[in-house]
Amino acid sequence: MADLFVNEPSSKKRPSLPYTPLAERVRPQSLEEFFGQEHLLGEQKPLRLMIESQKLSSMIFWGPPGSGKTTLARLISNYVKTEFVQLNAVSSGVKEVRDVIAKAEKNRKHLGKQTILFIDEIHRFNKAQQDALLHSVEEGVVTLIGATTENPSFEVISPLLSRCQVYLLEALGKKELDSILDHAVSGDEEFKKRKVEIEDRNFLMLMSGGDARKLLNGLETAARLTKPDADKSLRITKQTIEEAFQRKYTLYDKAGDQHYDTISAFIKSLRGSDPDAAIYWMARMLDGGEDIKFIARRMVILASEDIGNADPLALVLATSCFTAVDYVGMPEAQLILSQTAAYLGSAPKSNASLLAIAQAMEDVKKQPNLPVPLHIRNAPTKLMKELGYGAEYKYSHDYDGHFVEGQYLPDNLKDKIYYNPTEMGKEKEIGERLKKLWNKKRGKDTS
Repeated sequence: MADLFVNEPSSKKRPSLPYTPLAERVRPQSLEEFFGQEHLLGEQKPLRLMIESQKLSSMIFWGPPGSGKTTLARLISNYVKTEFVQLNAVSSGVKEVRDVIAKAEKNRKHLGKQTILFIDEIHRFNKAQQDALLHSVEEGVVTLIGATTENPSFEVISPLLSRCQVYLLEALGKKELDSILDHAVSGDEEFKKRKVEIEDRNFLMLMSGGDARKLLNGLETAARLTKPDADKSLRITKQTIEEAFQRKYTLYDKAGDQHYDTISAFIKSLRGSDPDAAIYWMARMLDGGEDIKFIARRMVILASEDIGNADPLALVLATSCFTAVDYVGMPEAQLILSQTAAYLGSAPKSNASLLAIAQAMEDVKKQPNLPVPLHIRNAPTKLMKELGYGAEYKYSHDYDGHFVEGQYLPDNLKDKIYYNPTEMGKEKEIGERLKKLWNKKRGKDTS
């Protein structure tokens, strides 16, 4: 991205302190050295436009590890020439947040200078810590840039989330990782002293899981384990790369095709009522370092989408699983995940609720503004009552069986049936009851 902006900061390298990791030594100092995230930084894309205008708003970067969240935050600060303060949510508390805000107020009042507060792993901030940010973010005392690997909708409180723009950073692909390797090998002072050849780049990328930081740290470790040739060059072998990562490679890439293939196999095994296969694929994900809350969240969705009212307890168990794994963490969380997967895989299946809402949404889009029947409209005022709102409404609990014939759908859809219970599990009982009610409503024999 060499020509993205006018007056780019210099890409001159910072002096490296002893023992500085490779990933830090070659951290991009300008956008021309930043690889990936073209959907945010390309021509007429949101972050590019924001930087060009020199007007920042608070934002949250949501993306996998090593996708460039921290680097991008620092680069934005460099281009806009702001004060940059970084906190880590694991080690910082409310006091540290308030100290930063106090300093930012002074910068703003006395120096007319903007302060960026970058919070790494913002999803680890508790409610009190996030609350402490609200007022200063809203007033612009600080411009917040949060970084998270978790879905902000679940992990960031709504008031703070509403004050931030969420940007999704994509996992780095082969092209970007290749460029990062080239940049490291040709640009790092230590590596430039000797010719470096990587025997199997693809294997190094797979071992890193698409994480640029892991990629560079693994490369540096492999280089240290490699004996130089007579001409001082380094030929880094596949075996050395495996030794550098200190484990045999499990074919599971959290950010790539294996991530999607394996979660697909897991969900389809549950849907197919094969708890053994589901638990196997879950073990593959856990061994590959998958986020336990991601697995639990997918089971919550499946409990409603594929089981539904065939076993209403499935959703209760799945939501309890999500809460429990968050409480206990690994390794114990795998017991809870296994229990839940076994139950969901064994439960009767129904997608009736899924089909019902899909058909209803389709009708809403085709006929978006059908009027509510008068007799079931709300009538809080005298005028509304005089206009017939709520007139002739029959209160179900006043009748035998707590049911009375009535129309609740708009006139154009009055005979439409969206929910068709299956013969599976609890839905069979639900279906039999509804059938009796439908027959009674239509004046048919219910005997």
